[in-house]
Amino acid sequence: MSASRRPPSRTPSRGITPAPVARIRPRRTPGDVIVGIGALIVLAALMGGVPYALLRYAGPPLPPELLSGDLLTRQIGTGTAIAILILLVWLTWFQLVICVIVEVYAGIRRIGMPARVPFSGGPQALANRLVSAALMLFTVSAAAVPLTAFSSAPPPARPTVVASALHGPASTDASTATTLDSLEAVRQVKKVYVVQPPHGRHHESLWEIADKCLGDGRRYPEIYRLNQHKTQPDGTRLQMADLIRPGWVLDMPDDARGVHVVPVDETREATLKRHAGEPVEADGRTQFVVQDAGSRQAGGTDVSRDRLGTVDRQSGAEEGTTEAGRDAGQETKKISTPPSPLPGRVYHLPPQKGTGATAVPSVKNATAKPEQIDRPQKPETQDTGGGLDLIDYLAGGSLAAAGLLAALGRRRREQLWNRAFGRRIARPRGDAAGAEVALRLGSDAPGSRMLDNGLRLLGKLLAEQGRVPPTVYAVHLSARGLDLWVHPPEPDAPEPWEAHDGGRTWRLLAHEGRGIDEHALADAPAPYPGLVSLGVTDSGRVLVDLEAAHGVIAVTGHRVRDALAALAVELVTNRWSDRMRVTLVGFGRDLSMIAPERVRVVGTLAEALPELEAQAEEVAASGDGVLTGRVHARAADPAWPPHFLLSVIAPDPDEAGRLARLGRVGTRMAAGYVVAGDVPHPTWTWEITDDGKAKVDALGVTVAAQLLPRRHYDAVIELFRTAERRDGEPVREEEVPQEFTTSPSINVRILGPVEIGPLPPLEEGRAELASELVVYLATHPAGVHPVVLGGILWPRGVQSVVRDATIARVADWLGTDSEGRPNLRTDDTGRLRLGPEVRSDWQLFRELVRRSHNDPGARAVLLERALGLVRGPLLNSRPRGRYAWLAADELEYEVAASVADAAHRLCEVRLAHGDPDAAVAAVRAGLLLAADDEGLWRDLLRSAHATGDPLKLRAVVDGLHRRAASHPYGGGMAPETEALIDELLPSWRLHSMPSA
Repeated sequence: MSASRRPPSRTPSRGITPAPVARIRPRRTPGDVIVGIGALIVLAALMGGVPYALLRYAGPPLPPELLSGDLLTRQIGTGTAIAILILLVWLTWFQLVICVIVEVYAGIRRIGMPARVPFSGGPQALANRLVSAALMLFTVSAAAVPLTAFSSAPPPARPTVVASALHGPASTDASTATTLDSLEAVRQVKKVYVVQPPHGRHHESLWEIADKCLGDGRRYPEIYRLNQHKTQPDGTRLQMADLIRPGWVLDMPDDARGVHVVPVDETREATLKRHAGEPVEADGRTQFVVQDAGSRQAGGTDVSRDRLGTVDRQSGAEEGTTEAGRDAGQETKKISTPPSPLPGRVYHLPPQKGTGATAVPSVKNATAKPEQIDRPQKPETQDTGGGLDLIDYLAGGSLAAAGLLAALGRRRREQLWNRAFGRRIARPRGDAAGAEVALRLGSDAPGSRMLDNGLRLLGKLLAEQGRVPPTVYAVHLSARGLDLWVHPPEPDAPEPWEAHDGGRTWRLLAHEGRGIDEHALADAPAPYPGLVSLGVTDSGRVLVDLEAAHGVIAVTGHRVRDALAALAVELVTNRWSDRMRVTLVGFGRDLSMIAPERVRVVGTLAEALPELEAQAEEVAASGDGVLTGRVHARAADPAWPPHFLLSVIAPDPDEAGRLARLGRVGTRMAAGYVVAGDVPHPTWTWEITDDGKAKVDALGVTVAAQLLPRRHYDAVIELFRTAERRDGEPVREEEVPQEFTTSPSINVRILGPVEIGPLPPLEEGRAELASELVVYLATHPAGVHPVVLGGILWPRGVQSVVRDATIARVADWLGTDSEGRPNLRTDDTGRLRLGPEVRSDWQLFRELVRRSHNDPGARAVLLERALGLVRGPLLNSRPRGRYAWLAADELEYEVAASVADAAHRLCEVRLAHGDPDAAVAAVRAGLLLAADDEGLWRDLLRSAHATGDPLKLRAVVDGLHRRAASHPYGGGMAPETEALIDELLPSWRLHSMPSA
């Protein structure tokens, strides 16, 4: 619409000028008509011509040959085979008819995504194309569904048409020519999304952006294809779908909502400058975009006032008003201009108060702002980690997290050795619990295992070939595999390793690394124990070998202590080292509690240098190559275990000279020296920049540095202090009887693999999150507020629109109970709860145990019924990265102790009644879930001994010995258990089986 034809503009209240409305009428081209007529002809031929031809030349769908009663017993002849083929053709045609009906219904009714016809991907895609083209004859807006619903290919590019101009005439007296130019400019726009910086724990992902802007997270590949390899404002490019950076400007599909509309020729840098840090609402509510007061318009006119316009999310038409009364009878809301609007700032209408109650929060009635990031509640403590939450650093050190969790597992296993009946092991709280949540989220145990096994295999292969291992100065670990940067180049890499770039890189592909037989490498030594993470890049994690520096490494810049703390934690807990010594100067005294066999803490460099100088003289005098000696040694007795020095105290001139002399040998000395501050003549210098980057000019590497601030370090130490406690905590037993319906609508089983049913299957990609949500509510019957639930299920943060949509989907999935009540509802306080007909096996287990206390006559039967609910470890086979909230919850501590105590009670009852075989069965039922509880193993030994069968006792002893020898956390078995075996089977040490 031109300016001359527009109705006179009305100046809204508050002195805000509405933006012009540009409505562009759709037109049907001659090509559309020809294609539509052709599609109609093809549809008519398929719907009428195919059945006519089949009836005339092939016969009915069920020929007489297929109606014979002896079809399944007689030999099939040519006639029968042809009849079967004819039936298959009829069935294919019938399938196509159903697809056409579904597509026509969707196109005429405009219901959006058509229903999926099972097993009809190809036929439905064909029907979609034909129906869409045919409907173009009658309306240009009745196209059924974009073909991307059935194809992975990107949709065909077409000009983007929008109904609101970011830059339009400022007054109604503009010339017609200027207005036409402005409308032409409106057509040449595109939709973009600016990736937001982290908010607490929340980091945006392509899946989340697709979910809130396109309505379906599974459409993230469309965003990826639109932006792949395009240069972003920071000079980098999108190469992996799971790696995006704040400040990137992403091109979006035409149907995206909650995005910025910019001129098609605008650079990403200009877009970022105008819209940086300004998220757009994505919940379907009205938006107001305020342009800069001095922005230049298409016709060269300057806008003297801020302009405010409302955008209808469904039609995209700009209304040009400051009043929102979209629903009939709704109270009018007025929006005032903020004092100093920023360019592109987005404002939102306040949500309207609903008049009716709903079962669960939904996108339509959400009362929280979608841009708000929900985070779990935490005590107010001074954050010494730069204001960021624990997850931002601890989860980022994926290899260090894996090592810390393994060390923590060893401590927890020792706690279980001393667990008393009726008590559980102490659980962490506060920052310590948050630290374990972060470690579970970030742990890359598979990557750590691949790095360890790959290096040990390499050393073993080279030793068998009599070759000297190459010097590896850096390693790149990613989802694609493991790359070693070697010097000098060596083009002959032993299989399965591959040489690339003229032998400068040795690569182990991920599938090869995951397939390495770990047991075959049980005695293979670690050739490169000095590898430690420097930081991460877009493509993966970079590690450097401290030994390869052959001298002093100086760490300079900002937050040097945090960098050295992260270095120390990973060094003392990694699994790719056999034995080492780490001397810490000026910090890290508490690390000796985590790895006492590796850590030595001193106050000054003068205390540490004599030992380092003695080792350097020993290595130099031997004349043997360190790497060669290592690969020919054994893991249990490694050659040349390294000694690393990490000092946050800068050396004085004398100490600097002694350090320099240690590095003058020029060969690998089984040592590494990392010192804070500038020192004379360092071999490498690591600079930690103020934006958290680590730069090593000698290696040509710049990465996001791995740091461990003081608060995070203290939280990790407190976590291990809790794991040292031997007093434990009392098990919380059920005191109030629970009423259970005899026929629950839904059973939630967690005492083993997660099973929720009977329910229809959820679509791929949503079942895991939905199951976790139901499990949390089932194990917390008091209910939880949606905001708190968002912080639990999305520890890194989530937008409320995504959270509420997920809850609504789960509510639909769970349905209603026998009385028509929702199985997922909100109570009067706003908490989410499961209905009374949703029952978990854990609730039933606790009720049966409670009843066993009050009914001694039925105790054995009740305990046996309770243990019959146990099918395996708690939440067995849960997906990686899920259920991290268990670290800060009492559930797994309570479940393990309660199951072990129930098995112990039943074992005692059965032994008292002279039934040792039933006692053995009771203990084995408890061990399905509490396999690390040594008290149960001792009960099993006593029960097996009571049977009087020496072979049964021998089998139990051998099984316990094998488990202790091959346990992933190591540690053998408790001394009390060994003493009991000595008492019951004195000869067990002579005949014990070798470890696996």
